[in-house]
Amino acid sequence: MSNALALPVRSNVSVDLESLPQTAGLSCGLEWPARPPLVPLGAPSPEEPHIALNSDEPGIRGLFRYRPDAALPLNALSEVLLCGDSTLTRGERELIAAYVSALNQCRFCFYTHAAFAAVRSPDGMMLVEHVCADLSTAPVSEKLRALLAIAASVQESGKKVTRRQVADARAAGATDVEIHDTVLIAAAFCMYNRYVDGLATFAPDDPEVYAARAKMANGYLAVFAESQAEN
Repeated sequence: MSNALALPVRSNVSVDLESLPQTAGLSCGLEWPARPPLVPLGAPSPEEPHIALNSDEPGIRGLFRYRPDAALPLNALSEVLLCGDSTLTRGERELIAAYVSALNQCRFCFYTHAAFAAVRSPDGMMLVEHVCADLSTAPVSEKLRALLAIAASVQESGKKVTRRQVADARAAGATDVEIHDTVLIAAAFCMYNRYVDGLATFAPDDPEVYAARAKMANGYLAVFAESQAEN
């Protein structure tokens, strides 16, 4: 089965749900956190976006609705990085995304991916909170700790990643592909975070807003396609 996607030039977006990979990462049946994570995220969410959007959907969802032609490749990237085949679990990759979003104080992206990570950990949201509060003592593997440290450096500047950090990650068992993907997840979420906050999109505090979408059984591309079909 081919997973190739034809990316449109304009907004006539089309995704064949039957052709999506089976590595999408199921959310159904997992216990959802009952509250937003207790992580400081700076100023409250703005009441109005900087531009007039064509829906009331929060965060990046409203931006995807506004520019579906741009949304498709962005969702395809998220699908590969967070849901595709990897020796890192879906929960570990979502935690990297959440951690970078917390460092950028992007409320919508952090709440979304913190919840994705929390439902995939026995420690739930407390693990996410501990990682954000003090990575050095968080109950994660040494490999994931080293990868999260690399992600934090990427969030500050790509040039902040050091050979020592890469060596530490390798010594803890990380492969070059895992190091590559960590850097790319961190870089991608810096872009997503700035996209969401640069246009002053709204981020609700109610966990159910994020739970309703994430409980859908398919990955990012399938959820995007289903949202477009609702138009």
